[in-house]
Amino acid sequence: MLRRAEGFSGFSAFVLSMPGMDKGKIVLILSSARSARRIVTREHFQKKAMEYYKILGVEKTAAADAIKKAYRKLAVQYHPDKNPGNKEAEAKFKEISEAYAVLSDEKKRKEYDTYGSAGFQQRYSQEDIFRNFDLNDILSQFGFGGGNGGRSSFRFGGQGGGNPFDFFSQTGNRGGCGGGGCRPQAAAKGEDQTYELAVTLSEVLHGAEKNISLRRNGGTENVSVKVPKGIESGKRLRLSGKGAPSSAGGPAGDLYLKVTVQPHEQFTRDGDNLLMEKRIPFSEACLGTSVEISGLDGKSFKIKVPAGVQPDAKLRIKGQGLPAGPIGERGDLYVKIAVQVPKQLTEEQERLVRELMKEGL
Repeated sequence: MLRRAEGFSGFSAFVLSMPGMDKGKIVLILSSARSARRIVTREHFQKKAMEYYKILGVEKTAAADAIKKAYRKLAVQYHPDKNPGNKEAEAKFKEISEAYAVLSDEKKRKEYDTYGSAGFQQRYSQEDIFRNFDLNDILSQFGFGGGNGGRSSFRFGGQGGGNPFDFFSQTGNRGGCGGGGCRPQAAAKGEDQTYELAVTLSEVLHGAEKNISLRRNGGTENVSVKVPKGIESGKRLRLSGKGAPSSAGGPAGDLYLKVTVQPHEQFTRDGDNLLMEKRIPFSEACLGTSVEISGLDGKSFKIKVPAGVQPDAKLRIKGQGLPAGPIGERGDLYVKIAVQVPKQLTEEQERLVRELMKEGL
């Protein structure tokens, strides 16, 4: 929704609000409502730019060469040098560049395919997406340069908390000046911060919503964060605008929550699988038996231990491990058999064992 804002002389000001956007999120000082409607916040733009395969017009199974070819065609079409002053083309160029930054990177593409759009966005900030992505070098292969005849050069934020989409600048000029004139430089963003977030193995299985307390402006702010299923230690969850405030009046930085999965007393994690140990007497290992097992979610299973099972043998319970990401299938539960040797024997037990020993057992 777009409504006129009062109190701005010389310009028309509009307050832009969209679904999922805080009320009064951005004030647009523009000459007309038509211009205002073409502007979106960075948060809204990021939500649009999730379906990377669709943006590039390729199938999910597309090979790397096909993805590069699709990006090249679109980059030539929407490049700012071919569309001077065209904001819609500029926005489209940003979309396809983000899509290519992910799908051209084997690791990022694998995580995007595994966790889906929402899960990937939680794991990767915009700075992470464009890290080590040299757009100038890529575009030079397509016939675009960064520094010849006033052509556009590109820089991605990420150092010092910059806006990763603020990558249009004029070569040989600072502060956004040159060519078509000067553009005011936005106030610096606040520093990003990192906190540790401990989660249990059960929260990895089911997902969770956790409340954390942040110290801000001399007070305490309670923030809710969703922990997706299948999260791994070392992964980061991003809370936009919950980092340090900007000393220059710009937006606050982001808060990154580094996940640590706490040890479990019974289960050990191995990727998407779980491992547990079950101890059985020597006699049952020899003759075979059935044992009762409880999974991480409390379900009970009765599994058959074959006669002559060897120590450290693993029996599998399919689909009782951890989920492979927010929408992935569950791994398996492996039960490792340990043969229990008694520390003390009764006289009758000792006599029987000696008899067995004579028989070569």
